[in-house]
Amino acid sequence: MRLTLLHTRIRTEERLLLDELERRGIAAELVHADEAVLDLTESFDARNEPHVLLDRCLSHTKALAIVRAFESRGAICMNPSKVTRTCGDKLLTTLALTDADVPTPRTVAAFSADGAIQAADELGYPVVIKPCTGSWGRMVGRLSDRDALEAVLEHKLALGGPQHGVIYLQEMINKRERDIRAFVVGGRTIAAIVRHSEHWITNTARGGRAEGLPVSAELDDICRRASNAVGGGEHSLLAVDLFEDPDRGLLVCEVNSTMEFRNSIETTGVDIPARIVDHLVEAANASAVVA
Repeated sequence: MRLTLLHTRIRTEERLLLDELERRGIAAELVHADEAVLDLTESFDARNEPHVLLDRCLSHTKALAIVRAFESRGAICMNPSKVTRTCGDKLLTTLALTDADVPTPRTVAAFSADGAIQAADELGYPVVIKPCTGSWGRMVGRLSDRDALEAVLEHKLALGGPQHGVIYLQEMINKRERDIRAFVVGGRTIAAIVRHSEHWITNTARGGRAEGLPVSAELDDICRRASNAVGGGEHSLLAVDLFEDPDRGLLVCEVNSTMEFRNSIETTGVDIPARIVDHLVEAANASAVVA
C-alpha cells in the first residue's frame, strides 16, 4: 500500500499511527502541509501518485486544498474533501445534520449584532456562541444574558475579519457535566467515551476526564447517520460529539474530521490506531480489486 500522511505536526496520535504502520511493514511518506508544493496543471500519472492520503493536518484551509488536489489525481483520501469542508464549518455541519434529520441542538446564524440579539432572545439564555471554524473549545462562550452577548458582539465587530461576520448561536443544553464522543471509522462506530468536567466545556484538551462507554444500538445508529450526513462513508474517519438531553435523547453537537484519540484507547479498550490502519488497508485493497 502506498500511503501519504499529511500533517501539521507529529502529535501523539500521528506517532501512534506511524508506529502501527511500521509494525505492519507499511511505509508512510510524511508530507508537512506547510512544505507541500502541488503542480495543479501537471497531467496525471498514476505511478507517481499515492494510493491513500491520510489527512492529519490541523489547518482546515490547507487540508481542504491539498486533499482536493490529491483527489483530482485519483488518490483515496481520508477524509474526502467534502467531509473536511463540511466538518470544518459548524454552520455547514448543522445544515447537513438538519437536512438528514439527525437531531441536533437548536442553532441560529445571525449576520449583525441586532440579528444576534434577537436570535438569542428567542433561543433563551444562557446561550452558547461559537466560531464557525475552530476546535478544542477555543472562542466558545456561554453567555448568561443580553449584556454579556452585547459585550462579546462589540469585541467581534471591533476585531473584524470574515470569521466574525457570521454569528453562530446555539441553545445551551443541560448536559450534567458530561458529554459523549464516539469514533466512527468507515461508517462503523468502533468506540465511545464519556467526557466529564466540572467546567461546562468538557473537551479533554481543556482538562475533561475520559471514561469508556459501551456503544449501544441507539448510539451507533445516530453516529452512523451523522457520518452519512456530512458526506462520510467507507472513506471516513470521524469523531462525533453528542449531548444527552433529558427530553429529546441524544443530540449531535459536532462532527470532527481530524479526530484526537490518545485519551480514548486505554479508556475504551479499543486499539483505535490499529482500527484506522485496518481501514486504510481495506480501502487500498478494495481499490486495487476495482482497478
